[in-house]
Amino acid sequence: MRVRDHAVVTDDRPPGAEGALPEDELMRVLYKEHAGPLLGFVLRLVAGDRHRAEDIVQETLLRAWRHADQLGGAHGSVRPWLVTVARRIVIDGHRSRQARPREVDATPLESLPAADEIERTLHRMTLNDALADLSTAHRDALVETYFRGRTVNEAAEVLKVPPGTVRSRVFYALRQLKLALEERGVTP
Repeated sequence: MRVRDHAVVTDDRPPGAEGALPEDELMRVLYKEHAGPLLGFVLRLVAGDRHRAEDIVQETLLRAWRHADQLGGAHGSVRPWLVTVARRIVIDGHRSRQARPREVDATPLESLPAADEIERTLHRMTLNDALADLSTAHRDALVETYFRGRTVNEAAEVLKVPPGTVRSRVFYALRQLKLALEERGVTP
């Protein structure tokens, strides 16, 4: 096939019968003669992704149809032009994927807790951080009495200390915890 002055001329036409083919015939001839080999070439460029390769071949043939005037001066086959266009489409696609950030699935964002849950979580994180500033004995006394809901006597049994010691540790732990929270900007 040769393209001459916006006209597709096939080599199997008798001499003198050369003439312009309608635009739909141009696409049929281009597809018939070049789509198969072009698809094989593009498949190698896109690592065997058949759907992507088919899209690239379709875009290449569409560009050939749109730029039939550029092919008009071509002598011989238009396949080198088609191969060049297809290769450039692959390169442009690769560059555009590298230039923009990867798209992420929005599903995890939809499962984020409501604002009040986030606020509660932030308070818990701040409280845990402040508890880490306490001595182990004071922290254990608070955990047993306030967080696990035990009485002073039950906490004394678990901690293996007298009940008076638990009361004393809780008192001083609360004072230290209040200071630690104030340092973090949390006020009662």
